[in-house]
Parts: sequence; C-alpha cells; structure tokens
Amino acid sequence: MSQQSLCVFCRRHAVEHAWRPFCSERCKLQDLARWADGTYRIAAEPVEDADSDGEDTADDGNLKSDF
Repeated sequence: MSQQSLCVFCRRHAVEHAWRPFCSERCKLQDLARWADGTYRIAAEPVEDADSDGEDTADDGNLKSDF
C-alpha cells in the first residue's frame, strides 16, 4: 500500500507533481512569502557586520568609481 505525500505547507492536500513538494501554486507562494518576510529562520550563530569596526568608510574619500 503506497501512502500519498501531503503538501509541506498546508499538510491537508496531496502533493501535485507540478508544484512538488506543494499541492498548489498558492501553497508554494505562501511558503516563499514566509521566507521573504523573515517568518522562517535557520538557527545559527549571530554574524557581526564587517562595517561594525567603528570606522565610517563612506567619508574616507578613497572610494573609486568605475564610471
């Protein structure tokens, strides 16, 4: 007996081949929106910004332009 996979977002409908691992475009887009707005996060150590060394690089006058 084979068991159908459920949508990873709504967990109510069977996975559609065209939207795998989701059941529909709606679930796919809602999942993407949660990643985009920061609802989903991956646990990790905080990363310190490279610009947080106390120096302001915008006013040093040594910036070169390719134009």
